[in-house]
Amino acid sequence: MSLMISVSGIRGVVGESLTPKNLTTFAMAFASWILRHKQERPAANADTRPRIVIGRDTRPTGKAIGDLVSNVLVLSGCDVIDLDIATTPTVEIAVTSECADGGLIITASHNPVAWNALKMLNYRGEFLTATEVDELLEIADKEEFYSAGWDHIGSITHDGRYDDLHIDKILLLPFVDTGAIAKEQFRVLVDCVEGAGYAVVPKLCKKLGMEHIVSVACGGSGLFPRNPEPIEENLSETITELEKSGCDFAIVVDPDVDRLALICEDGTLFGEEYTLVACADFYLKQNRGAVANNLSSSRALRDIAGRYGVECYSAKVGEANVIEVMKEKAVVIGGEGNGGIILPELHYGRDALVGIALFVQAFTHWRSTHHKGSLSAFRKEFPDYVMSKQKTTLGKTDRSSLENILTDISLQYPEAESNAADGLKLDFADSWVHLRPSNTEPIIRIYSEAPTKEEAEALANKLKGDIEKRTNGH
Repeated sequence: MSLMISVSGIRGVVGESLTPKNLTTFAMAFASWILRHKQERPAANADTRPRIVIGRDTRPTGKAIGDLVSNVLVLSGCDVIDLDIATTPTVEIAVTSECADGGLIITASHNPVAWNALKMLNYRGEFLTATEVDELLEIADKEEFYSAGWDHIGSITHDGRYDDLHIDKILLLPFVDTGAIAKEQFRVLVDCVEGAGYAVVPKLCKKLGMEHIVSVACGGSGLFPRNPEPIEENLSETITELEKSGCDFAIVVDPDVDRLALICEDGTLFGEEYTLVACADFYLKQNRGAVANNLSSSRALRDIAGRYGVECYSAKVGEANVIEVMKEKAVVIGGEGNGGIILPELHYGRDALVGIALFVQAFTHWRSTHHKGSLSAFRKEFPDYVMSKQKTTLGKTDRSSLENILTDISLQYPEAESNAADGLKLDFADSWVHLRPSNTEPIIRIYSEAPTKEEAEALANKLKGDIEKRTNGH
């Protein structure tokens, strides 16, 4: 398995593709990139050492990687603010709160425990753009590193305040009504998969007014008891625990707490695609404005936008791409269909913590007119679509040939609205399909959505056949 490099950083299996050598290389490259761009920061003091915030999830390799990277940054002339265990959105908030020059998060998100990563943030607390990543890769490739003299090395300070500061910022949001939530006397199961949310998620729930918490996998060991991606196929044990507990619903996050999933009282999933839909519907009641998702997200968000007479924009897949569109179009709430909520009012980053506050407040608001209504009944308030997610291998087909193949397929469906910004998306009257080449594997991901499971799968299979017919023999 080779090292994976993207706008969110570098990722690999510890001891295989993620080694001390490439961790050191990329930490030095990041420090050198930060030094180059420090003078471009608004109100930056060019005479001070760069400041970099670091946090990590609970994986057993996290502390050793964090210590290594911190010392490399110090020897590269940077001051390090170490948050220890912290969620990805917490580190993002800390970067701007500390007026830092950048941030590093040591987490491989939903990948298995053998993986780890360096997620890299700029001074805005956002993932590097594609252009910024290219600049950093050039520094790494040419080994144009800066090493500080003995009298110019940086320092490391530790700051354990940011879980509480993050919660405080959420509680200050004008739509949060902890009194109304407390009156509902919710019984909530919280599953943090032994990740970075193990302490902060239950603490947030209590601060929001949910006193009765049943904690599952909240020990913080970093030894994930299941596949940590919060999707239905991985949540059977959590569903069993929910049913045994008698709780009103379950809150599930991934190891670095930028994705949020909800499970209804009857064991059905609210749907990762519908986390954003429900949150946006509630938020637009308070603050009208455009919304955004990515091209592989549910059409339900567009339907919700239509209810409020606002625009719905779709970006290329990837948090950085969604944020770029959100800034350009002055979007008030956005995210991705994997349970990622981005609320600019707080910060530009996917944040399951603010997602929890929004979602629970939305459910509370609905129950004000549906006394003691269930989460499964609340789910029925939203447009109902079903998605199919498939893939097919490309074989020996190269990228240039693939572009021609996708163009040919788009011409085959003149009745659909075609979008080639990220692979090919075909929007039909009551369904859509998105064909997206993977950046890391020789495959095309095929996402489709329709009013029923059968229709979604039939559409995905039809397009899968279209691709395989054209790639066979290439």
